[in-house]
Amino acid sequence: MATLKATLPEVTDGRLDLADCGRPVRLPDGLRLRSACLRGCDWLTELPAGLSCYELDLRGTPIRRLPADLRVVFRLDLEGCERLEELPEDFRTGSLVLRGCTGLASLPRGLRANFLDLRGCTALAGWPADLDVRVGRLSLAGCRRITSLPEGIGRLAQLDVSDCVNLTSLPEGLEVASTLELAGSGLTGLPASMAGVNLRWRGVPIDERIAFRPESIAVSEVLEEPNAERRRVLLERVGLERFLAEADADVLDEDTDPGGPRRLLRVPMRGDEDLVAVLVHCPSTGGRYLLRVPPTMRTCRQAIAWTAGFDDPDAYRPQVEA
Repeated sequence: MATLKATLPEVTDGRLDLADCGRPVRLPDGLRLRSACLRGCDWLTELPAGLSCYELDLRGTPIRRLPADLRVVFRLDLEGCERLEELPEDFRTGSLVLRGCTGLASLPRGLRANFLDLRGCTALAGWPADLDVRVGRLSLAGCRRITSLPEGIGRLAQLDVSDCVNLTSLPEGLEVASTLELAGSGLTGLPASMAGVNLRWRGVPIDERIAFRPESIAVSEVLEEPNAERRRVLLERVGLERFLAEADADVLDEDTDPGGPRRLLRVPMRGDEDLVAVLVHCPSTGGRYLLRVPPTMRTCRQAIAWTAGFDDPDAYRPQVEA
């Protein structure tokens, strides 16, 4: 039995709702419910043995681990459970949400789900060989330690590997029926089994050339693209430095700081706000950096102050400007 104090409130139609309950509640062993909402219960560090639910909401609780005999048929939501360290072996559910579980370093053997959301699981480094995600969606956005996917993962409806910077390839045989979101990932190509998949870059449809051959994108293509969202994707793929170098940017202002000369550059963008960036040099490393700033900036000093969080450039007085 979970170590709690107050008695369990009345359960209506198999539904228990303790969302944001500020006082500890005694949960008995063997509890069987249609749904249990324990979201935001900051006293909940463990669950009772034998708990069985169709749907269980544990978002934002300090729970560290789940009982081995926990049964959740449809959906288990653990979003924001930053202290969660492990899940039980052979756990099965329809939809498993682990978004923002930053303390979770691995997944258990025998895990099976139709939808698996691991967005923001920054400590997650690997997979059990028998991970089984079928038919649905696998979301890995921001899982920066992931370097590969399980070889036998098979067929998915959707896959999101955005900002998985160390994931450089996908396993041969993987199929994605709907969309692959790959913005900011380390992918350099796709296996033959994924030929014709619908690619997305931050939600915008793209093709394999934009995804994997950004050097082939001409600056004129960026400037002539009528769709603002697609233009921003093209700009991201080209890179700010190359774009400004080849787009014949206007120089709005020039000055000098301890790092050397600075320049405020502008490129008009059709149907969108102007692209404005300040070029600076680091006095300690000698490196050159381009920083995009709002189009309202008119001087280098104003732009640098804005990057430091100052609306008033006269209030920004660093001892050493880098």
